[in-house]
Amino acid sequence: MTVLEDRITMADANTQRLDEWFKRLEHMPVPEGFRVEIVGGNVHMTPQRDTHWEIIFQIALALRSRFGKGLRVFSDVRIDFPGHENGFCPDVVKLRESAEKDDEGRWHYEDVEFVAEVISRGTAANDYGPKKTAYAVAEVPVYLIADPYQGRCFVYTDPKDGHYVTSTRVDFGGDVHLAGTVVDLTLKTDDFPRD
Repeated sequence: MTVLEDRITMADANTQRLDEWFKRLEHMPVPEGFRVEIVGGNVHMTPQRDTHWEIIFQIALALRSRFGKGLRVFSDVRIDFPGHENGFCPDVVKLRESAEKDDEGRWHYEDVEFVAEVISRGTAANDYGPKKTAYAVAEVPVYLIADPYQGRCFVYTDPKDGHYVTSTRVDFGGDVHLAGTVVDLTLKTDDFPRD
């Protein structure tokens, strides 16, 4: 078996396990307002807080304003990323215009151009750790973390060899400059609420 065939077999096994996990989760009594995703084979359920949602909404509105109604932007939609059983449901994800679903009705991580995660206390380590690594391995061009506890954003760009080469910190109230990236906008954070 070649290295490529081995990787394809491993990816198929991961997808099958993720499908089984999500199928089981759909039948569980997950409380309304909770978000469920799988990071490194571990299931995480977090409540959607108003601060969290307000930041997600503002980021999505900025993207809609920049790209128009035909924009492919989603929140809490499953996308499987490289690594061991990574079925993420990003807070905000922008797909390239040409993106198409696979035969199972899922989006491909290769079509992701931008991800934003808003920090929750219980899952912050995932956003700063394994999810950041998975996004870099997947070569997502722009990864934004909005942290209402620290009152700042972190922008990661230029993925290379499983890491982001460039990182920028912007305190809430400042502008996140994404000109020159695939997103090509200035994100205002003046109204981002803090926790």
